[in-house]
Amino acid sequence: MKNLQNALQLKQLYQLKSLGYHYTNAQLFAQEDEPLELPNTLVDLKKQAQNCHLCFLSKGRNRVVFGEGSQNTKVMFIGDAPIEIEDRAGEPFLGRGGEMLTLMIEKVLGLSREEVYITNLLKCHPSSTQVLHESTMHSCKAYLFKEIELVQPQVIVTLGEMPYHYLTNDTTALKEIRGMVSKRGGYMVVPTYHPNFLLKNPSLKKEVFLDLQKVKGLLLL
Repeated sequence: MKNLQNALQLKQLYQLKSLGYHYTNAQLFAQEDEPLELPNTLVDLKKQAQNCHLCFLSKGRNRVVFGEGSQNTKVMFIGDAPIEIEDRAGEPFLGRGGEMLTLMIEKVLGLSREEVYITNLLKCHPSSTQVLHESTMHSCKAYLFKEIELVQPQVIVTLGEMPYHYLTNDTTALKEIRGMVSKRGGYMVVPTYHPNFLLKNPSLKKEVFLDLQKVKGLLLL
């Protein structure tokens, strides 16, 4: 898969850069090489992710936090990275932020948590002292795009700036584009605030409520 090939190439280049290289003639993947493929089921993709060591986050994790939910859903939620409690449990969106997301899904969309698909851009928990590099994002991005390919959602709700930026390549500040609908391939993207951000900024709950109302309208089209 092209995204995974790019991730491996970027990992090698960033490693060389950290050693002081400014130029390298490192051999990249040739077109005639057998392409790297990711599994075509979520079960097998999760197994591969659990054994992933493409970036430094794998060294400090307890468990890989893969996506969960319905593969036959119209809506997918994508956060940025697992938090500590999720790292221990191996499940996404736990704790107070997870409870808030569950309530938003139930009260606004009229769906159960099991009827949607929830995942993160990063599958491993970064500690508060770790600096996230571009290579780390690109490593996990391959898994995320495969999840999207397998689930085939009608609408993707990105929670926070990071997943929106890496899904769309748009680096506009979230406060300027939250709630806006953009068409990307076979799905629509609606960015909004992350539940953990709302815990610190409860006054923004109304904005997220309006954003999810818009999502509900899109699901009825």
